[in-house]
Amino acid sequence: MKLGNYLPAKRHFSMRIHYLQHVPFEDLANIESWARSRGHALTRTLLFLNESLPKMEDFDWLIIMGGPMNIYEHDKYPWLVKEMEFISRAIAGDKIVLGICLGAQLMADVLGGKVRKNEEREIGWFPVTLTAEGRASRIFGVLPERFVAIHWHGDTFAIPPKAARTAQSEACKNQAFELGKAVGLQFHLESSMDSIDHLIQNCGDELTDGRYVQRPKELLAHLDRFPEIHGLMEAFLDNMEKVLGAK
Repeated sequence: MKLGNYLPAKRHFSMRIHYLQHVPFEDLANIESWARSRGHALTRTLLFLNESLPKMEDFDWLIIMGGPMNIYEHDKYPWLVKEMEFISRAIAGDKIVLGICLGAQLMADVLGGKVRKNEEREIGWFPVTLTAEGRASRIFGVLPERFVAIHWHGDTFAIPPKAARTAQSEACKNQAFELGKAVGLQFHLESSMDSIDHLIQNCGDELTDGRYVQRPKELLAHLDRFPEIHGLMEAFLDNMEKVLGAK
């Protein structure tokens, strides 16, 4: 695994990280081990249990996880309305905000980037390539120019106004963006074998024929790739902390 210009973040202070979880089977996965090993405090809101959102002064960094719902399914998931307003306030309040998959789509929407169906469903191990803006980014530049990540999505987002489009894949033009302290990733680097197995168990009906849809056996076959994406995720989070979290 070859990383970009990566130097681990210096341990000056611990951060208060709060995360939003949309379904029982999509939690922080490998982000949790990273946060705990760095001495950060973790709190969460389980939105599917209608738990209360925290006050803005109670966290430094917000992480918004994935989920199988569409961002506009307000009738089915009424907490989406409050969540999107909360995300908007966190971004406006200069918090570090990281959204993954659905989380990135929610962020894009509140920042003015329309979410729609992607031309192709993208589920499986597929390469991600940094754009010129991504290679030049202080945040994304820590990643290799090309790497393999896990994907599990049918929707995509437009890049919000004034944001940088930082990554792409063959199936999905807009794989990542950054705007100030807001970072959105359509792809997954946080995934573990257990988290992929949980997705297969709970969302296996989505694994129908498609040009960019892999079968369960193929999703779980690449044991060597899990340590690789874990290392990329840790490097990326360390770099976010170093670049965005310095006091």
